[in-house]
Amino acid sequence: QVQLVESGGGLVQAGASLRLSCVASGRIWGSYVMGWFRQAPGKEREFVAAITWSFGATVYADSVKGRFSISRDLGKNTVYLQMNSLEPEDTAVYYCAADATIVVHKTSSDYDYWGQGTQVTVSS
Repeated sequence: QVQLVESGGGLVQAGASLRLSCVASGRIWGSYVMGWFRQAPGKEREFVAAITWSFGATVYADSVKGRFSISRDLGKNTVYLQMNSLEPEDTAVYYCAADATIVVHKTSSDYDYWGQGTQVTVSS
């Protein structure tokens, strides 16, 4: 069993930065992929970024490439999402997720564990 707790969301103006954190507890081993997803009101949950727990390989959605960066700290069992140059379109609830696999998936149904989410609101 894996528990995920996100933090770091908030209300910012367009162009600002935020860093989200996701602390993982439980059976996190090398064969895991950690992902960030987001869901805006009235929209489906969408993939943002993912990182392999062991090697740190990263994958990004086209909409955030060059602005967002995902990283992990193995010693702290924590995954981060650094979000720069935020836009109003980035407004959503951001979720951390864990997938017990070595293959990076972009579909939310492939992920086994989820956090409770953290709200990010970007004003224009």
